[in-house]
Amino acid sequence: MKPETFYFEDDGSIPNNDLPLLLYRNAFSERGNAGAKWLERMFKNNNWMNSWRNGVYPFHHYHSTSHEVLGIYSGEAKLHLGGEQGEKLDVKAGDVIVIPAGVGHKNLGSENLGVVGAYPNGRHHDLLRGEPDDRPEAIENINSVPLPSRDPLLGKDGGVSEIWG
Repeated sequence: MKPETFYFEDDGSIPNNDLPLLLYRNAFSERGNAGAKWLERMFKNNNWMNSWRNGVYPFHHYHSTSHEVLGIYSGEAKLHLGGEQGEKLDVKAGDVIVIPAGVGHKNLGSENLGVVGAYPNGRHHDLLRGEPDDRPEAIENINSVPLPSRDPLLGKDGGVSEIWG
């Protein structure tokens, strides 16, 4: 399974990352609660922990202290990725998005969206909105986030391990 890759430049507000965002389309077949449980189990088995269920915030934000995975188990959404100058992508149940630290994401609109999110090694994550005062520490944090040892879906073989490694 090969993900689509998206690279985003620092736009002055959202720092983004030199690592690409990975988008796995139709990566799993379970839907609803069964899909959420499948994602939680898969992420945990690949050491992506601190999972949660919810959606994606309707404002540009990013995490400077951790990478993040989002698995969509129900519904669909249009996400704005990479900040104002980034890409607007349609995603739906079955898709998995691996977001490098610093890469902005925002929900532009969704229907019945259900998401499981998690973080490599259960890392603590912050929530930043691209405020000017955040930048110096955020850039330092992003540069110090370690690469995950496993892809949240593919484990040691492919994905993050191959593309980010």
